[in-house]
Amino acid sequence: MGGGSNSIGLFFEFLGDAGVRMIGVEAGGRSIRLGDHAARFQGGSKGVLHGTFSYVLQDDHGQVANTHSVSAGLDYPSVGPEHALLRDSGRVEYTSADDNESLEAFHLLSRLEGIMPALESSHAVAECLRHQGSGELIVINLSGRGDKDVETVRDLLE
Repeated sequence: MGGGSNSIGLFFEFLGDAGVRMIGVEAGGRSIRLGDHAARFQGGSKGVLHGTFSYVLQDDHGQVANTHSVSAGLDYPSVGPEHALLRDSGRVEYTSADDNESLEAFHLLSRLEGIMPALESSHAVAECLRHQGSGELIVINLSGRGDKDVETVRDLLE
C-alpha cells in the first residue's frame, strides 16, 4: 500500500467481521534505512503531511524523508489516516515486502497464472507467499495491471 486508497476499498467490507484477518503490505524497498523504503509503519512516526495527521517518513526535525520502492505507486512518505487508525487499534496488521520479494512475486504470478500484477500488487502477492501451505483462504487485492511496469522490471533485470 502507498497512501492506502486501494486497500481501504477492499478492507472496508470486512471491517465488521472479526473473523477476517487483514494485512496491509508496505514497500520495504532496499533496506529499512530511512530513504531506502516507503514503509511508514515500519520506520515512520506520527506527523502531518498535506494537512493530514498520520504516520509519515520524516527526520528528527519533521522534514519529510526521501522514499524508495521498486513500485512508483507505493513511493509515498505517508499513509491515509484510516490506515493509521486501523493499525493503532490492532484491527489490521501491516507488514512490508522488499523490492526483491516483490519482483519474485511479480515473476511467479506471471509465470504460474498468466496474471501480470502491478508492482504495487506484487507486494501483496509476496505476503501471500509467506502464508503458502497455511490452509488459509486468502484474498489479494490486485489493484492494477503489470503491463505498465514491464519496462521497470526489464531495466531491473539488466
